[in-house]
Amino acid sequence: QVQLVESGGGLVQAGGSLRLSCAASGRTRSNYNMGWFRQAPGKEREFVAAITWSGSMTYYADSVKGRFTISRDNAKNTVYLQMNSLKPEDTAVYYCAAGGYSSSSYDYNNWGQGTQVTVSS
Repeated sequence: QVQLVESGGGLVQAGGSLRLSCAASGRTRSNYNMGWFRQAPGKEREFVAAITWSGSMTYYADSVKGRFTISRDNAKNTVYLQMNSLKPEDTAVYYCAAGGYSSSSYDYNNWGQGTQVTVSS
Protein backbone atom coordinates (compact mmCIF):
# COMPACT_ATOMS: atom_id res chain seq x y z
CA GLN A 1 0.00 0.00 0.00
CA VAL A 2 1.22 3.47 -0.89
CA GLN A 3 0.37 6.48 1.21
CA LEU A 4 0.09 9.83 -0.53
CA VAL A 5 0.20 13.20 1.21
CA GLU A 6 -0.51 16.45 -0.64
CA SER A 7 0.74 19.85 0.45
CA GLY A 8 1.14 23.35 -0.93
CA GLY A 9 -2.47 24.44 -1.18
CA GLY A 10 -3.66 27.81 0.03
CA LEU A 11 -5.32 31.08 -0.86
CA VAL A 12 -4.03 33.03 -3.86
CA GLN A 13 -5.30 35.90 -5.98
CA ALA A 14 -6.33 35.35 -9.56
CA GLY A 15 -3.30 35.38 -11.82
CA GLY A 16 -1.08 34.01 -9.09
CA SER A 17 0.77 30.72 -8.76
CA LEU A 18 0.97 27.77 -6.41
CA ARG A 19 2.99 24.57 -6.44
CA LEU A 20 1.40 21.46 -5.02
CA SER A 21 3.46 18.51 -3.84
CA CYS A 22 2.46 14.89 -3.37
CA ALA A 23 4.82 12.78 -1.27
CA ALA A 24 4.56 9.00 -1.45
CA SER A 25 5.54 6.67 1.36
CA GLY A 26 5.04 3.06 2.32
CA ARG A 27 5.51 0.47 -0.38
CA THR A 28 6.76 3.02 -2.86
CA ARG A 29 8.07 2.13 -6.24
CA SER A 30 9.20 4.71 -8.70
CA ASN A 31 7.27 3.03 -11.50
CA TYR A 32 3.86 4.33 -10.52
CA ASN A 33 2.08 6.52 -13.00
CA MET A 34 0.57 9.45 -11.12
CA GLY A 35 -2.23 11.91 -11.57
CA TRP A 36 -3.84 15.01 -10.10
CA PHE A 37 -7.58 15.46 -9.80
CA ARG A 38 -9.70 18.19 -8.27
CA GLN A 39 -13.17 18.55 -6.84
CA ALA A 40 -15.05 21.79 -6.37
CA PRO A 41 -18.03 22.05 -4.00
CA GLY A 42 -21.11 20.47 -5.53
CA LYS A 43 -19.21 19.16 -8.54
CA GLU A 44 -17.82 15.84 -9.67
CA ARG A 45 -14.15 15.04 -9.22
CA GLU A 46 -12.35 15.96 -12.42
CA PHE A 47 -9.05 15.07 -13.99
CA VAL A 48 -6.30 17.69 -14.04
CA ALA A 49 -3.04 16.08 -15.16
CA ALA A 50 -1.14 12.79 -15.29
CA ILE A 51 2.48 11.71 -15.66
CA THR A 52 4.10 8.39 -16.49
CA TRP A 53 6.42 6.70 -14.02
CA SER A 54 9.49 7.87 -15.93
CA GLY A 55 8.20 11.40 -16.33
CA SER A 56 8.64 11.16 -20.08
CA MET A 57 4.95 11.64 -20.89
CA THR A 58 2.37 14.03 -19.50
CA TYR A 59 -1.31 14.55 -20.13
CA TYR A 60 -3.50 17.54 -19.22
CA ALA A 61 -7.12 18.49 -19.10
CA ASP A 62 -7.94 21.16 -21.67
CA SER A 63 -8.97 23.53 -18.90
CA VAL A 64 -5.43 23.67 -17.45
CA LYS A 65 -3.28 23.08 -20.53
CA GLY A 66 -0.65 25.78 -20.86
CA ARG A 67 -1.11 26.95 -17.25
CA PHE A 68 -0.34 23.86 -15.14
CA THR A 69 2.73 21.62 -15.27
CA ILE A 70 3.01 18.17 -13.72
CA SER A 71 6.45 16.80 -12.88
CA ARG A 72 8.05 14.26 -10.59
CA ASP A 73 11.25 13.55 -8.70
CA ASN A 74 11.48 9.79 -8.23
CA ALA A 75 14.50 10.12 -5.95
CA LYS A 76 12.21 11.99 -3.54
CA ASN A 77 9.09 9.94 -4.29
CA THR A 78 7.32 13.22 -4.97
CA VAL A 79 5.05 14.51 -7.72
CA TYR A 80 4.45 18.21 -8.27
CA LEU A 81 1.77 20.33 -9.86
CA GLN A 82 2.92 23.83 -10.76
CA MET A 83 -0.13 26.02 -11.24
CA ASN A 84 0.28 29.40 -12.93
CA SER A 85 -2.22 32.03 -14.07
CA LEU A 86 -4.73 30.73 -11.59
CA LYS A 87 -8.41 31.53 -12.07
CA PRO A 88 -11.28 31.53 -9.57
CA GLU A 89 -12.67 28.46 -11.33
CA ASP A 90 -9.53 26.55 -10.31
CA THR A 91 -10.78 26.68 -6.71
CA ALA A 92 -11.15 23.10 -5.49
CA VAL A 93 -9.69 20.39 -3.32
CA TYR A 94 -6.79 18.89 -5.23
CA TYR A 95 -5.98 15.19 -4.91
CA CYS A 96 -3.02 13.20 -6.11
CA ALA A 97 -3.48 9.59 -7.10
CA ALA A 98 -1.25 6.68 -8.02
CA GLY A 99 -1.57 3.84 -10.45
CA GLY A 100 -3.01 5.27 -13.63
CA TYR A 101 -2.18 7.37 -16.64
CA SER A 102 -5.63 8.43 -17.73
CA SER A 103 -8.39 10.92 -17.08
CA SER A 104 -10.54 8.30 -15.35
CA SER A 105 -10.40 8.17 -11.57
CA TYR A 106 -11.24 4.45 -11.76
CA ASP A 107 -7.77 3.74 -13.11
CA TYR A 108 -6.11 4.96 -9.91
CA ASN A 109 -5.97 2.83 -6.79
CA ASN A 110 -4.26 5.03 -4.20
CA TRP A 111 -5.41 8.52 -3.25
CA GLY A 112 -4.21 11.29 -0.98
CA GLN A 113 -6.42 13.21 1.43
CA GLY A 114 -6.45 16.38 -0.67
CA THR A 115 -5.28 19.95 -0.30
CA GLN A 116 -7.49 23.02 -0.65
CA VAL A 117 -6.73 25.61 -3.32
CA THR A 118 -8.74 28.82 -3.24
CA VAL A 119 -8.35 31.49 -5.91
CA SER A 120 -9.88 34.87 -5.14
CA SER A 121 -11.02 37.25 -7.85
